[in-house]
Amino acid sequence: MKKNTYTRRQALAATGAGVIGTMAASMGPVRAFDISHPKKDKLAINGGDPVRDKEWPAWPVWDQAAEEGVISMLRTGNWWRGDGGHVEEFEKKYAQLLGANHCVATSSGTTALQTALQVLGVDDGDEVIVSPYTFIASYNVIFLNKALPVFVDTNPETFLIDTDKIEERITDRTTALLPVHIFGMPVEMDKVNAIAKKKGLKVVEDACQAWLSEYKGKKAGTLGDLGCFSFQNSKHLPSGEGGAIVGADENLLDRCYALHNSGRGRGTFTGDSPIFTRGSNRRMQQIQGLILMSQMKRLEADSEKRWQNAKYLDERLAEIPGIIPCKMTAGATKSSYHLYPFRYKKEEFNDVSRSTFLKALSAEGISNYSGYGPQYKYGIMDEALNSRGYKRLYGEKRLKQYREELVFPGNDQLCEEAVCLFQNMLLGSKQDMDDIVNAIKKIHDNKGKLAG
Repeated sequence: MKKNTYTRRQALAATGAGVIGTMAASMGPVRAFDISHPKKDKLAINGGDPVRDKEWPAWPVWDQAAEEGVISMLRTGNWWRGDGGHVEEFEKKYAQLLGANHCVATSSGTTALQTALQVLGVDDGDEVIVSPYTFIASYNVIFLNKALPVFVDTNPETFLIDTDKIEERITDRTTALLPVHIFGMPVEMDKVNAIAKKKGLKVVEDACQAWLSEYKGKKAGTLGDLGCFSFQNSKHLPSGEGGAIVGADENLLDRCYALHNSGRGRGTFTGDSPIFTRGSNRRMQQIQGLILMSQMKRLEADSEKRWQNAKYLDERLAEIPGIIPCKMTAGATKSSYHLYPFRYKKEEFNDVSRSTFLKALSAEGISNYSGYGPQYKYGIMDEALNSRGYKRLYGEKRLKQYREELVFPGNDQLCEEAVCLFQNMLLGSKQDMDDIVNAIKKIHDNKGKLAG
């Protein structure tokens, strides 16, 4: 039988399409669950009835009311931002939603991050502090700026950068800190900003998964020099692709605009020549602006529902031995939960491996994802460090030291224990959340009947 493998984004699409229980292992048709059935207590992976056979809420959700505006715009032929005002209108509304002064929309979250780093002065041969537990874009943009991503170990309890270990990783080459609000869990930004102020560094928040997350009542992405967001198809505010940079400093945002618009400035950042600064085309399209304004109508209500369901899961799952919900960091007041994370301790499950647990959970109708791996062990590191450019920029001594410092026990532990549930699942009902809890409890109760 052919084995199915899924990325996080493919898996999210699968849950929306109702492909339940196929992500960890290929299985036959799912039977309806009857509480009176004698096989109800037998694990589904062993031939029993699954706890759940219903589809999860679909994602993304299209708003048909937006179609008239989209079609009207398409008929005009004014499809790029220079020919119409839809992207600019979105920028104003998104900045207002977050409580930010200014916003520049971009073609993706990746280009938002890359632009922000360049505007804040990250240059060839610099170093940027970043979390290792993240999507590849967080450190790939550092490489794209010909700088070195310097990782700081992860606190497994919070899934976030260990802020107590940041200072020891700063060198005379460090120019910026890039805290990642992974899964929408806010980083302890007071500590990050205090270190940045002490060391004279810039702060770019990777809030690509943190729409409406809050730290001390303020929105993630508005707490550093610049904050970056993603609107990729799986995101809570989706437009297929897209991104944004927000901030309080008008000059910085005008610089972002120039860099993302082929070097053509505006406002406080203009020169004597029509093109006076380096830049590239990272612009958002008109259709994306329209879609995003439509999707914004549901963002706050959806975010509140995810938040309430996540708190309920925290309380219920904590009752199951070996299941440890993610801990909010000090000062965090709300998470957007792009993924709902918890840790799996196999010692409480008869030493059953995480991969077997995930297969059993999938068989019970609960879609899941194992989270991010130890990416500093991936080929991208050797490809960059062995390149002629990096050898010239940093020298053999610094690169040798860098390789020796790629040791992160906290992050390694998390990569082995993490289990994540998809954000669309948190849009379900309380009964749907009970299905998750009951499936995990069922596996724990039958842990002696699992092998692997």
